[in-house]
Amino acid sequence: MLEKARYIVVEGPIGAGKTTLAKRLADRLSADLLLENPAANPFLGRFYQNMERWGLPTQIAFLFQRSEQLASFNHEHNPQRRVVSDFLIDKDPLFAELTLAEDELHLYRQLYARLKPTVRKPDLVIYLQAQPEVLVERVRKRGVESERKLSEAYVERVAKRYADFFHHYDAAPLFIVNAESLNPVDKAEDFELLYSRLLAMRSYREFFGYAG
Repeated sequence: MLEKARYIVVEGPIGAGKTTLAKRLADRLSADLLLENPAANPFLGRFYQNMERWGLPTQIAFLFQRSEQLASFNHEHNPQRRVVSDFLIDKDPLFAELTLAEDELHLYRQLYARLKPTVRKPDLVIYLQAQPEVLVERVRKRGVESERKLSEAYVERVAKRYADFFHHYDAAPLFIVNAESLNPVDKAEDFELLYSRLLAMRSYREFFGYAG
């Protein structure tokens, strides 16, 4: 699966390590990187302090950013080059449904329908899972100022939404990683194990790092 994959996406809730893993994987594969840029969202810090007030502008800003990135990628990227990304735009509504009031969600869905670019589906999606307390610990450890007031309750809701989303996801081959029992982000030996399992992947949906 991995050897033939040209467009690979690494996904997961905040703190799961998707960006770091995407970078390590792109480096190993000599692939291009397509990364989201949360620091460029002017509303994100305020959102973490007051989600009800800043949910809609934060969501719209991310939608514009990711849509423009993917549109540019479609236009400019050399199709002969492999690419690893740390976001899947199909999951964007997940956050809107989690934080927006009904009327705001209706507006967001209209914008999403208009702005979502037509992109080819990934050849492989890697989904990192971890318990909320583990995610919060990792977020605190990296010390990003805008994330300082992020609550465990919010991270728990996000993690549950991700789990629900990928439970039903079937648009591309899916490799689900338990990022607690194995840590391919911080441990070189776990990354090598992950990489070898990706090379051996043959099924449409596989699990890595789960007991039994």
